[in-house]
Amino acid sequence: MFKTALALASLILMTGGALAQDAAAGEKVFNKCRACHQVGPNARNAVGPELNGVIGRHSGAVEGYNYSAANKNSGLTWDEATFTDYIKHPRVKIPGTKMAFAGLSSEKDITNLIAYLKQFDKDGNKS
Repeated sequence: MFKTALALASLILMTGGALAQDAAAGEKVFNKCRACHQVGPNARNAVGPELNGVIGRHSGAVEGYNYSAANKNSGLTWDEATFTDYIKHPRVKIPGTKMAFAGLSSEKDITNLIAYLKQFDKDGNKS
């Protein structure tokens, strides 16, 4: 029984480390997003809204961006779990969204992307 518990604890520790967030790796993942989105102090709305402070923000809330009705009316708040679901399959999470991106399939890429985005407050300052 002790060996089983030890093996299970080791597995949990190894899995947790594999899903650790890496903002530097997330910046590379963000290159897939740059064609439509910006972050940082000078970020502006482009094809998609700027993503400063996205984690914790309500959907459809960036001033000056013309969201789809589906996004504006989704009632979502972009916490990590909701953003993860969305970025995997945007058109499944919010049917009718204007976002044409097919999605990210790698859990590691998603967790790293979130770590990168979480660095930026609503004004684009890195924490």
